[in-house]
Amino acid sequence: MAQVHPFDLAIALAPQGENSYTGHTSPAYWNMVGPFGGISAGTMLNAVMQHPARLGEPVSLTINYASGLVQGPFGVSARPARTNRSTQHWMLEMVQVNQAGIEETVLTATVLTAARRSTWGTSESPMPAVPPARHMPVQAGFSKMEWLKRYDIRAVAGAMPRTWDGALHPEGSSLTQLWMRDEPPRPLDFCALAAYADIFYPRLYLRRASAVPVGTVSMTVYFHAGTALLQQCGDTPVLGQARGQMFRDGFFDQSAQLWSGSGDLLVTSSQIVYYKE
Repeated sequence: MAQVHPFDLAIALAPQGENSYTGHTSPAYWNMVGPFGGISAGTMLNAVMQHPARLGEPVSLTINYASGLVQGPFGVSARPARTNRSTQHWMLEMVQVNQAGIEETVLTATVLTAARRSTWGTSESPMPAVPPARHMPVQAGFSKMEWLKRYDIRAVAGAMPRTWDGALHPEGSSLTQLWMRDEPPRPLDFCALAAYADIFYPRLYLRRASAVPVGTVSMTVYFHAGTALLQQCGDTPVLGQARGQMFRDGFFDQSAQLWSGSGDLLVTSSQIVYYKE
């Protein structure tokens, strides 16, 4: 019997009546004080992907991190708020019982799915010219966070700072480019892409080299690839690029793009991140 991939175990949900599921946090994707945000995004999207009423494929996902998750079970509700001829709008919520025994909301999300139609198309975000993944060393040893062991990450530019001295980036840039793949390798799908969009470490760390408290508040992922293209990708590495745009008054945003190894733009995303000094 084939062994279940850690990612699939982490996003697994059990149906509990109409529009409701239960799941459990995974120690394999643990971050500093809770689950890796990308695994939460993949879990929320999975509730839509396995829902019997789903129409089409994901076009966008917005997830709001209302509170940190604790180790243990959680519940997810996912309902289609409106279904049109070719689009469907979803409302999602994740809840957990806190230490006081009170159920509270920890995540909210919206998802847009659609039956895609073949049309004219082009991309204005070409894949950067970078060395192939096989020529880059695996990024390892910079953090003990468990979730990083679940990915093969190879930095091309903008690797995590090695010295935390608070110095400003000499070029005034927060650009990071890196190759990424599940470890062990896993065929690419929508839930994995949602997680990939959050792999980048906070842009503030590159601009400031200062390990201040940070946390993503909201992230939106736009899917530009359908199932057929993802199947062509298989388990080959994906190139990701991220940069910040504004750092001010305790919040910064970062935008990201993901390309297949053959240069197809798969995902664009943006997130707003809280930071404290």
